[in-house]
Amino acid sequence: MSTDTAPLLQVEQLDAWYDRSHVVQGLDFEVFPGEIVTLMGRNGAGKTTALRAIMGLVDKRRGRVRFDGHDCTAEPAHTRFHLGLAYVPEDRRIVPGLTVRENLQLGVLAKPGRHDMVRLVDEIAETFPRLRERLDQEGSSMSGGEQQMLAIARAMMAKPRMILLDEPSEGIMPLLVHEMFELFARMRAQGTTLLLVEQNVERALQISDRAYILDQGRIVHGGDAAALLADREIQERYCAV
Repeated sequence: MSTDTAPLLQVEQLDAWYDRSHVVQGLDFEVFPGEIVTLMGRNGAGKTTALRAIMGLVDKRRGRVRFDGHDCTAEPAHTRFHLGLAYVPEDRRIVPGLTVRENLQLGVLAKPGRHDMVRLVDEIAETFPRLRERLDQEGSSMSGGEQQMLAIARAMMAKPRMILLDEPSEGIMPLLVHEMFELFARMRAQGTTLLLVEQNVERALQISDRAYILDQGRIVHGGDAAALLADREIQERYCAV
């Protein structure tokens, strides 16, 4: 990534707590436009808390978060959403009783001036063929992998500049995992920046530009994704389940 390009996301000395547990400790990293960056580490390393703190969903935090040059440290999650930052949590949060189409529409209801709902749904459906076939099916009745696709598609409805993805391949059959990582590569090619938390280290590093390894809430290693992919010792030390 050229140093002439300004970071899209800047995280500076980010700390976050749950109750009295100091989960995230002094995170410093950047994500540049058009990158896929992965946060790696064992369960409990602080990866999910880091995403939630970046999105403004953790009450007890300190440090600084800048997005697209805007200091949003004190801003609530919905303000960060309006700036172009979207978040897909691990639990997907598909709304029961709503169809795939209606779940997609929820992705833009909070965006002012969005009157092109039909066109947006059609666009997203072209990107997600599995969803296009199921637009009138209840979203929560689909498989776990299809629900994950729906959660990502719903985030894309708002045309964010960057999406935070928490464990997208968790509990999904291998065929859909393959489709999902191909989708992430296409999303990057179309200009969407991704910050990914993922236990499938090999697949994540294959599509990522850079990666950071967290251990006990701190970044202990970071660098080029291809170099980390080749470094089995570091993967086994910090990422083995």
